[in-house]
Amino acid sequence: MPKAIWNGAVLAESDQCEIVENNYYFPASAINQQYFKPSSTHTTCPWKGVASYYSLEVDGQGNQDAAWYYPEPKDAAKNIRGYVAFWRGVKVEA
Repeated sequence: MPKAIWNGAVLAESDQCEIVENNYYFPASAINQQYFKPSSTHTTCPWKGVASYYSLEVDGQGNQDAAWYYPEPKDAAKNIRGYVAFWRGVKVEA
């Protein structure tokens, strides 16, 4: 079962992931909320839409904007509505 790990903590784990552009998107229900803090960062993808971000905090260490999601994805990416993906050193083990 795929899991996202950073700083020794399992951030998310699910067998219901969506894979888009080689990124694992985990359902929001599979993330361990205690490690996630909302961020004011937003970016735009031409085909997915506007992304929002979370920063991570595990054992006092932070990882700014290390998780992203599309709250209102475009039709081409509607399969990732409500899903969260990772980067910036977060390891996804499949």
